[in-house]
Amino acid sequence: MRSWNHPAVPDLSSHGRSEIPAVFDSSRAALVPATATSGARASDGQGSDGQGSDGMSLDGQGSEAFRLYVCGITPYDATHMGHAATYVTFDVLQRVMRDAGFEVDYAQNVTDIDDPLLERAERDGIDWRELAEREIQLFRDDMEALAVIPPRNYVGVVERIDDIADGVRALLDSGAAYELVADDAAQTGATDVYLDLSTTPDFGAESGWTREQMLAVFADRGGDPDRPGKRDVLDPLLWRAARPGEPSWPAAGLADGRPGWHIECTCIAIESLGLGFDLQGGGIDLVFPHHEMSAAQAEALHGPGSFAHSYVHQEMVGLDGAKMSKSKGNLVLVSKLRAVGVDPRAIRLVLLDHHYRTPWDWTDEALAAAQARLAGWSEGVARLSQAQAQALLGQVRAALVDDLDTPAALQAVDAAVAAADGDGTGSDLATDAIDALLGVRL
Repeated sequence: MRSWNHPAVPDLSSHGRSEIPAVFDSSRAALVPATATSGARASDGQGSDGQGSDGMSLDGQGSEAFRLYVCGITPYDATHMGHAATYVTFDVLQRVMRDAGFEVDYAQNVTDIDDPLLERAERDGIDWRELAEREIQLFRDDMEALAVIPPRNYVGVVERIDDIADGVRALLDSGAAYELVADDAAQTGATDVYLDLSTTPDFGAESGWTREQMLAVFADRGGDPDRPGKRDVLDPLLWRAARPGEPSWPAAGLADGRPGWHIECTCIAIESLGLGFDLQGGGIDLVFPHHEMSAAQAEALHGPGSFAHSYVHQEMVGLDGAKMSKSKGNLVLVSKLRAVGVDPRAIRLVLLDHHYRTPWDWTDEALAAAQARLAGWSEGVARLSQAQAQALLGQVRAALVDDLDTPAALQAVDAAVAAADGDGTGSDLATDAIDALLGVRL
């Protein structure tokens, strides 16, 4: 699947490198280095935008990159600020890792077939494929406007049905999965397939949740605890046999149907990045069941340690004291703000002004403050001396390697431009630093 255009990212390597950032691993409840491997630093001629000196993207062959997987959208509605906060957070992580001299192998899925998409398409009287493509394109436009570096692998579920079906069959063949007859299926005797969680002894390690906590949210987060015949009410669906009126795909050894939610990311992440990749990212609401189940399925397929080494999660963004979500309809949309002329750089500054581990509410006042900040930065950097700009670069790097402390990085820029009294010789360096590390081009 096509992603979006790569923003130009200045190369700061002539002014040193960032350290490897520490990030908060939800599975260990501790700060850990972002990369689990030593990783190969960027080769000569590679800029911090992950491109070669000839402008061609590097393929990562011959060296080990920082391998990042971030769960993508289900394309039934536009990009709200909760989405935007997640992808901007992991964009900052990409930027710091590139500034540290690492190649970044970034993969993201698109859940372009799922119940919410089908339900929205039916409600609106539109073909589900048309709805998905429309919303995916809107997401691309939003990400490009926000200067988010695109994934190297941007993968739709529909593109990988065969690969996912292979994984489901492998789980059946190993005895880690079982079949249940779907009485309401389009074909008599067709079976759904479930993972048997009793075959995954490390289940629960990624979230650290108790069974009671899991049961409290499982149904609301896509689970089906009341399905008769399941060996454990928490067993996740791997393959859904076709129901009347639903899209389906043929798969040898399985009923015509489509994948369950969690197995999609298990297979796409491992296919894109390999076993034991560095970091799984997403919103805090994915801790359970999605990331827990994705890891359990990987363990059942490939053994312990086969999924992510670390799990990093973006906290919720709310509106008027309630979580911003599609189901509630309390959304502030990137596209609607852009449509009325709001500068995407100001939107990005609002997001950066909140630490990824702190829940917060979107307000019009925060946007107004970001617009004023952007204007002040644009005017103030022109007065920075070379020494002031070099000091600013060090301060921004130090803030970001400390658990992606974007509010502290913004405050460092605020202080620098407020104190600027130089000859302007540091303007270019300061502008490049803000662009390369924060994704805000002045």
